[in-house]
Amino acid sequence: MTLAAWGQLALFIALVLLTTKPLGAFMHRVFETDRRPLPRVLGPLERFLFRLSGVDPSQEQTWVRYTGSLLIFSLFSLLVTYAILRLQHLLPLNPQKFGAVDPALAFNTSASFTTNTNWQAYTGEATMSYLSQMAGLAWHNFISAAAGIAVAIALARGLTRRRPPDAPRTLGNFWADVIRSTVYVLLPLSLVFGLVLVSQGVIQNLSAYREVTTVEGAKQVVALGPVASQEAIKELGTNGGGFFNVNSAHPFENPSPFTNLVELWLIFAIPAGLTYTYGRMARDSRQGWAILAAMAVLFLGGALVAHWAEAKPNQGLASLVLDHRAGNMEGKEVRFGTAASALFATVTTDASCGAVNSMHDSFNPLGGLVPLVNIQLGEVIFGGVGAGLYGMLIFVVLSVFIAGLMVGRTPEYLGKKIESREMKLAMLYVLIFPLIILGFTAWASVTQWGTSSLNNAGPHGLSEILYAFTSGTGNNGSAFAGLNANTPWYTTLLGLAMLTGRFLMIIPALGIAGSMVGKKVVPPGPGTFPTNGPLFTFLLVSVVLIVGALTFFPALSLGPIVEHFAGLAGKVY
Repeated sequence: MTLAAWGQLALFIALVLLTTKPLGAFMHRVFETDRRPLPRVLGPLERFLFRLSGVDPSQEQTWVRYTGSLLIFSLFSLLVTYAILRLQHLLPLNPQKFGAVDPALAFNTSASFTTNTNWQAYTGEATMSYLSQMAGLAWHNFISAAAGIAVAIALARGLTRRRPPDAPRTLGNFWADVIRSTVYVLLPLSLVFGLVLVSQGVIQNLSAYREVTTVEGAKQVVALGPVASQEAIKELGTNGGGFFNVNSAHPFENPSPFTNLVELWLIFAIPAGLTYTYGRMARDSRQGWAILAAMAVLFLGGALVAHWAEAKPNQGLASLVLDHRAGNMEGKEVRFGTAASALFATVTTDASCGAVNSMHDSFNPLGGLVPLVNIQLGEVIFGGVGAGLYGMLIFVVLSVFIAGLMVGRTPEYLGKKIESREMKLAMLYVLIFPLIILGFTAWASVTQWGTSSLNNAGPHGLSEILYAFTSGTGNNGSAFAGLNANTPWYTTLLGLAMLTGRFLMIIPALGIAGSMVGKKVVPPGPGTFPTNGPLFTFLLVSVVLIVGALTFFPALSLGPIVEHFAGLAGKVY
């Protein structure tokens, strides 16, 4: 790595670490205290929304009611978005007169944004009206992120609350958590950083597209729109859906290395901060730091491998007499280069964001392997807002159970015993993910519906299919774009993958919260395994890697790994 690449990586890590504690403490005040920040500014808006929606925040819910509220809210949001997309040709703020979105694509897009996936099988600037972008998609950027935060907070309450045995087994109020996530966290930060992005050249308007004359004398239509307001929440909420088809590679979304750094920080800010929030809820901040350390180790490993792979020449061009010192610049913007592109690919797939500033399909095989593995590890390396924390907490439960087996005693976490019910739910959470990914990938690989959309044969074609279902099920949204996923078969199947990958994993997570919240807390004894130190961090990282490797290594061996060795032998796909 060059000195500039090391400096960029160090600066990014420093920014994340410097803001983890203050942002985490801020969110702890929002969700777990009555002294919420900015009460004179944001308090009236919170109370207004409670009155408008008829929510009594003091009425807490059991895990069943909490889950039911989440599912009903998500279904309603999906249907509203579907209606907006199907009727956009009849609605205002459509200066380019785009027609209705076809039913399969409307379902796919509605499912995508409802689940915080933001997978896009369409070209944004050529398909969606301004109203669809703002009222349909940007709305979901807020509420799907808020729902993820709410689930994480609910699971954290289940693990950390200490209550008498006869106290109600409640986890908070879903509606209150969503409203507070939006009012106190997502809206203010999006407003501030939207203005920051505007100051750096990200566009924000409602103008019609303009036709301009290029330097060659040709005519070109330049797409415009309310970009900055959606760019901020796109990254902050780990949504990733781009206003433009090329996402954050577009200069109207991400014009400079400075905005690139800001967007990278926005992606990690809330997932990192939530680890400190969790530590405060556990009454031991070291619990949160141990989880953050595990995430950081996994992130750093992926970032280094991705940059190493992309600093090498493109395998298809390596034999040509070219200057390869810049590395693999295929599919990358010159203003970012290989270092910033590899870092962005690592961050966006670590955090379930899916925004891209380069084309992952053009990465060298091992460079493309990193974002694929990041998602397949369960989107727990920081992960989506909320989703990363509750996913990692499932692995914490697994790690504690394994530690208990090693020392021959009933496993405990934060003084609460981990028993068969919790382990069954944890294993259900772990097994659902690969079942959907590998099952749908296998189906697509042997049917005409699946293979007819490929632009590449051999292992790279398999990687494209595997990446699509990994990204959809993992609620990431990035893609190996060589696959044409805008077909009725793919849009329907990927829509189902996104919905099942989101909600069939949230249900067992909340089930664990409901099971743990009422358990008696016992004081630590001589055989209690400490979960707030380096040894536990090492065990947690090992469990995440082992589970991921045992599940996906065979599929990866047939895709990017064999493609890498084929490239060394002179066969490029």
